[in-house]
Amino acid sequence: MSKDKQPYVCPVIFAGTLDNFFRRLAHDPGKILEPYIRPGMTVLDLGCGPGYFTVEIARLAGEKGRVIAADIQQGMLDRVTNRIKNTELEKRVETHLCQSDKTGIVLKLDFVLAFWMVHEVPDQRRLFEELKSMLLPGGRILVIEPIFHVTGRAFKNTILHIQTAGLTIIETPKISISRSVLLTV
Repeated sequence: MSKDKQPYVCPVIFAGTLDNFFRRLAHDPGKILEPYIRPGMTVLDLGCGPGYFTVEIARLAGEKGRVIAADIQQGMLDRVTNRIKNTELEKRVETHLCQSDKTGIVLKLDFVLAFWMVHEVPDQRRLFEELKSMLLPGGRILVIEPIFHVTGRAFKNTILHIQTAGLTIIETPKISISRSVLLTV
């Protein structure tokens, strides 16, 4: 990719494709997230899209948990807001509009989910440095990338950015049609 070309970002008009019956067969949010999220945690759903994982994160984090659903598109955040409107989740989920070159989040986090979005970030090293600075001691980041958009070679480059940022890979979870790593500081 040339330096002047921005990565593709899934537009809001395709938000429905991110939450459907077939996706639930391949990516059950509970099965993917249950091993990592505990009640009371502060969790970032980075690149949350329409909130496919946000709802399950909020359920797992419980009443005392806090969830930040972050995206660079206000339209996606509007979908999250509509999805949780008039439910008990409204109290524990907040939406956050990221800037194009940084998240702008200043909270300390127990867990970050970056599902199928890192390949859309122009400066991955900078992203991982920022995420590392937000992690609480023992905090973790789960990075999951689609095998049909991210080649093995591209994922190795992502791993280099992760390591350059000072993060450590502690696990490579098996997630359908994806490449994934679990990180810590």
